[in-house]
Amino acid sequence: MWAGRFRAAPDAAFDAWQRSLPFDWQLLDVELAASRAHALALEAAGILTAPECARIADALEAIGASYAGRREEVARDAQAEDIHHFVELRLKEAVGDLGLKLHTGRSRNEQIATDLRLFIREQIDELAARIAAWAGALVEQAKAAGDAVMPSYTHLQRAEPVLVAHWLLAYVEMLLRDASRLEDCRARLNVCPLGSGAVAGATLKLDRAIAARALEFDGPTANSMDATSDRDFVLEFLQALTVTALHASRFAEEMTLFATAEFGFVELPEEFSTGSSAMPQKKNPDLTELVRGKVGRIHGAAETVTLLLKGLPLAYNKDMQETQEPVFAAAAEMRRMLAVLAPFTRAVKFNTKRMRAACETGFLNAMAAATYLVHKGVPFRKAHEKIGNAVRFCLEKGCELGDLSLGELKQFGIEFENDFFAAVTMEATLDCHDVTGGTARTRVREALATAEKRVQALAARFEADAVTSIKEASHAGA
Repeated sequence: MWAGRFRAAPDAAFDAWQRSLPFDWQLLDVELAASRAHALALEAAGILTAPECARIADALEAIGASYAGRREEVARDAQAEDIHHFVELRLKEAVGDLGLKLHTGRSRNEQIATDLRLFIREQIDELAARIAAWAGALVEQAKAAGDAVMPSYTHLQRAEPVLVAHWLLAYVEMLLRDASRLEDCRARLNVCPLGSGAVAGATLKLDRAIAARALEFDGPTANSMDATSDRDFVLEFLQALTVTALHASRFAEEMTLFATAEFGFVELPEEFSTGSSAMPQKKNPDLTELVRGKVGRIHGAAETVTLLLKGLPLAYNKDMQETQEPVFAAAAEMRRMLAVLAPFTRAVKFNTKRMRAACETGFLNAMAAATYLVHKGVPFRKAHEKIGNAVRFCLEKGCELGDLSLGELKQFGIEFENDFFAAVTMEATLDCHDVTGGTARTRVREALATAEKRVQALAARFEADAVTSIKEASHAGA
């Protein structure tokens, strides 16, 4: 590609080391799409005739079709340095020197910036759809749980009873935030670098809006130096994936704990578990343990790109080639993780009797008991102290608050009456949290209905058959 300037052939070891085709072959489809879009801009500028543009477009389409089902073979091409060079070589084979005209008015710097935006945009659409599927599975379990209860925890100590649905909906909220972060990232990256040239802008008077429209970008980038050197969208994408992975890891950790004999709250589905080669009785939570472990890979990708970009001068530098592999790896890992989390969640069974039993001991109604006194006019700090004294008395006696007689309660405060016992039942303890976002039964039913609509709306936005492929988008622009 630069034989005119150089006399010496590249060192063989260096040449093999610096090639990016072994990993950027994954950009084949978006590179073909971006090339079709650039051809449209060249036709409008008078560099290509309409028949020439059509020949190039047909040839690019044929290149994509010829590697259908075997994209990985692209990586083994011995001549091409990168995916841009690979497509150029194949295009020259198909249409001769006409194929060399396609590089008029563009640089590989703007090509890779465009390709990465297109690739990440596609990944966001797919991942958002998979997040919606997992959130949908959580909603299904929450609906099935009904009024089943479980202990909530702070400091990993039993705190108050909550509805199982309330706990599950906490993860739905996390996933909806995850999807919104990806959507925000998508909105910011959706501008087109084509026409930015190597650094200063194209040397031809190209109508940059043509390529932007063909690829369904919102418009062209505003500054050529920024366009070719910007990888903010890569870092933002990886950081968003890191947060999603962290949420998956928190869920995985709770499921791992709750599946132990010590908790016994959930039964792991056999189809998502493994056994022990030594201990015949074992059913191991490998799926949830691997989810916890995969966070390191995804977070590591974000850290890698952060350090790669640190201190880079404007504009393009070869260092940026190293941002590609972390993107490919993290996106693939996230796709695989979400693909198993949705069916796993649907298959999990909850031991609601064990969960309820865990709520009925350990004074999980103490907060409700203190609230009872507040309604009797006792300042909360005093109510807290009175119930704390009552709890200590129960510990010594070996009973729960609801087991005390009214006479025993009276020693801790004259405010106690017979209505205390109704105020500390399981149902009353749940329903005293009657605020937006609380675990009161009516509030959770409302929250569940709202969450279901939000998840359905997310799924509809990223439904597989509603997402326009890059190839289709570029043809629409033509």
